[in-house]
Amino acid sequence: MARVIVLAGPSGAGKSRLARRLGLPLLRLDDFYRNGSDPALPRIAAGPNAGLVDWDHPDSWLAEEALAAVLGVCREGRAQVPLYDLAHDGRCGWRQLDLGGADLFVAEGIFAQHIVEPCRDAGVLAAAYCVTQRPLVTFGRRLVRDLRERRKPPLVLVRRGLALMRAQPRVVADAASAGCTPVTPDQGFDAVQRLRDL
Repeated sequence: MARVIVLAGPSGAGKSRLARRLGLPLLRLDDFYRNGSDPALPRIAAGPNAGLVDWDHPDSWLAEEALAAVLGVCREGRAQVPLYDLAHDGRCGWRQLDLGGADLFVAEGIFAQHIVEPCRDAGVLAAAYCVTQRPLVTFGRRLVRDLRERRKPPLVLVRRGLALMRAQPRVVADAASAGCTPVTPDQGFDAVQRLRDL
């Protein structure tokens, strides 16, 4: 049975970059967002973005489906997983994630901390980390990425980014309370390399 390394942390903190650097099979948990037309999506209640979908709320994410995919990959070594287009708020296809015999893989996303406990209970958790950097660095990297990928209108991205920057300490604390060890990207890389050497 394969085991999963969970990478949680604020949007823009470097989770995806770290996952690519590790070179392990990757399950992108952000591909399990709800479609933009889903009436169950939470909305921002107040502030300059009031009325818009709150994509940073865990209810915007299909936690049970994501967990089922993780457990399926651990048990079977493969699974069909969705592809999500953030710019269009919806799924755009499917792909086959195949571990090719690997005994470790990475699952990363902004809600990844929510699968830590059930993965530990299922005996498939290798490690869990919360990737974090200084809030201003995270804000800048997130904004550059989101503008490049045209995820949302620029003003929305700036306002959302400022709100996320203020919320970053709470996000990291929540992930830590869920069982994730806070690390910088370099610390996370070194920790996983030590894990692989065991």
